[in-house]
Amino acid sequence: MTENAGEFLDHTRSVGLPDPAEIGIEEWVINAVLWLKLGVEAMGALVIGIGVVVATGQFIRMFFSSGSRSYNPIRLTLARHLALALEFQLGADILATAVAPSWDQIGKLGAIAVIRTALNYFLMREMREEDRDEPHGGGRRDEKSEIPTSPQDDNEGKSR
Repeated sequence: MTENAGEFLDHTRSVGLPDPAEIGIEEWVINAVLWLKLGVEAMGALVIGIGVVVATGQFIRMFFSSGSRSYNPIRLTLARHLALALEFQLGADILATAVAPSWDQIGKLGAIAVIRTALNYFLMREMREEDRDEPHGGGRRDEKSEIPTSPQDDNEGKSR
């Protein structure tokens, strides 16, 4: 792999193209990706903050109302925000692997990505189960985003 990169650099020099490291483009791209990663992480944190504020508002309204005291709608609201935030954080992890300089850092980022993906999977599964268990027919459902958990679920989705 290193020989191919060296041959490519030799070829670009023979054609008259400068080395990207010499003119600073490589450093500029790395900095741009790091800024983008920071922005994506900030969006994930913002989504979590919005979810906490919305869920807290729902909790306070439910606490002072005289109706039923089911926490499931509040849990689902917060879970939806957390699932979206996890997607943003996973995207930031993927950006970080593009500029990670060592295998150690890539390994750590890979482990974090696997953990976040697993968390998101189980969170989505719990949200689906809670949505199905709602006595009034469930909350908002987006059939395109449903992930079948068994072949039976997949066949039911095709028959709709």
